[in-house]
Amino acid sequence: MLIALLIYFTLLLLVSRLTGKGGNDAFFRGERKSPWPLVAFGMIGASISGLTFIGVPGWVMTTNMTYLQMCLGFIVGYIIVAFVLLPLYYKYNLTSIYTYLSHRFGRTSYKTGSSFFIISKLLGAAAKFYVVVQILQTCIADQYGIPYTVTAIITLLFIWIYTKRSGIRTLVWTDALQTLILITALCIILVKVCSMLDLSVTEAVSAVWDDPHAQIFEFSDWASKQYFWKQFLSGIFVVIVMTGLDQDMMQKNLTCKSLKDAQKDMCTYGVMFVPINLLFLALGVLLLMLYGQLGMEVPAKGDALLADIVMSGTLGQVAMICFGIGIVASAFSSADSSMTALTTAYCVDILQQEKDEKTRKRVHLFMMIAFLLCTLAFNAIGSGSVMDLIYTLVSYTYGPLLGLFAFGMITKWQVKDKWVPYIAIASPIICYIIDYATLQLTGYKFGYEMLMFNGLLTFAGLWAIRCGK
Repeated sequence: MLIALLIYFTLLLLVSRLTGKGGNDAFFRGERKSPWPLVAFGMIGASISGLTFIGVPGWVMTTNMTYLQMCLGFIVGYIIVAFVLLPLYYKYNLTSIYTYLSHRFGRTSYKTGSSFFIISKLLGAAAKFYVVVQILQTCIADQYGIPYTVTAIITLLFIWIYTKRSGIRTLVWTDALQTLILITALCIILVKVCSMLDLSVTEAVSAVWDDPHAQIFEFSDWASKQYFWKQFLSGIFVVIVMTGLDQDMMQKNLTCKSLKDAQKDMCTYGVMFVPINLLFLALGVLLLMLYGQLGMEVPAKGDALLADIVMSGTLGQVAMICFGIGIVASAFSSADSSMTALTTAYCVDILQQEKDEKTRKRVHLFMMIAFLLCTLAFNAIGSGSVMDLIYTLVSYTYGPLLGLFAFGMITKWQVKDKWVPYIAIASPIICYIIDYATLQLTGYKFGYEMLMFNGLLTFAGLWAIRCGK
């Protein structure tokens, strides 16, 4: 596996070398020359991330295939992003999407929105990266006695090296390569599992369909986090905030040559997200069958469902190599774009140094260090289902962004700009208090719908400090 990873790293560095030209415009905007099919394909890998590769198959253990309800909501969300938000960003010719808040409300609102993104992205991306580094640690580093900290540093250094020159321009190409590797790895593992179960493709589809874990829709229990309308509506708003209001995801779309190209890219990618996640969930069902057939104990944590059986060598050396490469590819496609987007937001929004290359390089290095520290903090604390943790974080930290953009686009009111940070901070705090009190008094636990409630609360707060049209 080590040799395979070295070959993979070499490919990334080669792509970086071939595309690593241009200054800050290439780093931040890709010189607006990216082919939209390439962007759409690469965004699949960037969105899936190593966490999806590990976590989604394991979700069938506790929630069956109900995650697809959320994925159906994603499609609607991507359409809204394509035809509501993208035209707005192209209209103002934005490098950072949070510059819109400056046009609409003022400087304080602008910096507040960007700051919430930086905090949210740093925590979320580091949580995803932490899980993947754990896998690399188990697969390779432990065999050579390398500590977790050193593994994390080496991995991040590779990412920093191939993104430091041209940023988003390089990522459009490396993400496409990484998506190809990720999907290939997924398919090879699926074929291997089906082979061990002695199932043809048709038989595998039938077996998954007939399995109790194949339940997709939940309409019977409205209090459940998996209730259809909660999942579907949450899926819509998660896409709006995690893609449409996320500099990381939108930065790639803003490298397209025109608005129409960007819209085609977004819609294509949105539709592809469902079948890809369906494959991951189907893999989870098949893995549970294989565990049963082999008499193996099913892991207590869903995150270990795929990792444990692969690392035990049960699926063979080829599957182990594919798993390792797939994990690294998905981790890199998520972490590299996160570091680039964080660098862009900090340079353009906080420092307002879009033209200074020296500042950009220093900030990029700083973001790598911050990324590392957050990853090590997650490792020290540990967590159960990191994927669930990330969506919970999103509900609290992205809610104010949802409220700010919604108020700016739906109303024509201005606000008292200096009060916006207090509204943005108060909203998630109030949401947490309400969530805790509701759980204690009624036993009801808010799910991802907290994101919508948080955004609505921010919207109401902005309405309260409005000051004229």
